[in-house]
Amino acid sequence: MSWAVSLRLLAAEDLLSVWGLVLLLVSAWAPAKGRAITWAAVGVLFAAIALVWPNVSTGLSGADASAFYAQLSVDAFASYAKVLIYGAAAVSLMVAPAFFERNGGYRAEYPVLMLFAALGMGLMVSATDMMTLYIGLEMNSLAAYVMAAMLRTDGRSAEAGLKYFVLGALASGILLFGMSLTYGFTGGTGFGAIAKALAAGTSLSMGATFGIVFMMAGLAFKISAVPFHMWTPDVYEGAPTPVTTFFATAPKVAAMGLTMRVCLMAFGGQVAAWQQIVMFASIASIVVGALGAIGQGNIKRLMAYSSINNVGFILVGLAAATTDGSAAMLTYLAIYVVMSLCGFVVVLSLRDADGKSVESIADLAGLSRTKPGLAAALATVMFSLAGIPPLFGFWGKFVVFQAAVAAGLLPLAVIGIAASVIGAFYYLKVVKVMYFDEPADKVTGEVGSLNAVLLIVTGLFISPLGYLLTGWLGALARGAAVALTKAV
Repeated sequence: MSWAVSLRLLAAEDLLSVWGLVLLLVSAWAPAKGRAITWAAVGVLFAAIALVWPNVSTGLSGADASAFYAQLSVDAFASYAKVLIYGAAAVSLMVAPAFFERNGGYRAEYPVLMLFAALGMGLMVSATDMMTLYIGLEMNSLAAYVMAAMLRTDGRSAEAGLKYFVLGALASGILLFGMSLTYGFTGGTGFGAIAKALAAGTSLSMGATFGIVFMMAGLAFKISAVPFHMWTPDVYEGAPTPVTTFFATAPKVAAMGLTMRVCLMAFGGQVAAWQQIVMFASIASIVVGALGAIGQGNIKRLMAYSSINNVGFILVGLAAATTDGSAAMLTYLAIYVVMSLCGFVVVLSLRDADGKSVESIADLAGLSRTKPGLAAALATVMFSLAGIPPLFGFWGKFVVFQAAVAAGLLPLAVIGIAASVIGAFYYLKVVKVMYFDEPADKVTGEVGSLNAVLLIVTGLFISPLGYLLTGWLGALARGAAVALTKAV
């Protein structure tokens, strides 16, 4: 395939690359224009969504979606993930200027870093070769390390950036070691070549097994699955809240999409080699995420453990190793991204009279009487994350458990359902504090008009009205899952 055709297929990545460089130069020469650069970056992200959307709806797959000599794929699966990634990045960017201007000044390079992170994530979900996989992963990670430490006058932010960098470097080393073993024992870096070498029915060498295990360990860090979750609570709490909003949404989709492609495409012929790893990570993430959240007093740390818990539920679909399981994962990811965005926009709106952020759960006492709209929005998020019907979060859990049962993994589904009851406790604890405790009168700041609009839109999506979209969303998710299956 010619370079011209490949560049056309990767039009969204071309757009992000060019405009990222343009805005980088603008930010260097006009650093005071941070807000203008931000809205330009938001426009670029929405334009990227418009470019990839046709591939989602047409179900592009196979050789028609391959670019740069099978290094990248722009199939319906990658395009579906990119819509979620670019949309989450755009919303995270929209809420950033107001926060940074209240907490130490807004830097014009922030939206540029967001564009390059989005570019890296787009490459991650499109990667069909270990080389492009690593390039995309590191492009996203390097930008993320800087964004986590963006508030240089805040010790917590600097600590979050340092922890994320050190542990991220360790995870990258583990992943690289697994990739080198996989290459050494299969003779290829392309996912297609690896799949042929590890075809079903052939014996799996010890070296190839270790390669799979180390690659799975490196990917587990990126999705913050147990036992590689230790960085998540500290980074979520310490990073600036708009950055935490970004970390909880777009990189989760990118890392999960990459994990799906590696497992089902590169290692698809040896499901038994990684299925037990995924099942363990799933159960451990559900349980540790639920138990770890119970004693948290900071709302951002609670959301961090909630993300670990939800990663466990999403991995139930991967453990099924079927098209239905993949479609269920993609459906869950779409719902989870919107729930997380809604939750963190609420957290961004929790401010005192001086504009300082309120993060303590105890300070939310009586919020239903002082800020009933915010309390209702946060309660909706908590109930939806808990999977309590009729909110839309229930549908995400239902489809992954249904896929697991259909694949013969009834014990995994039963354990997951039982553990979800534990998770309901800490979600309900937040609701109890807001609605039944005496008012603490800590949250007194006004909710901005942009935050109010975002809360209404995301709140309606996760409300019972979201069920009107189940057919449409399910069809898109299934088309993306089928495209991934055809690539195997």
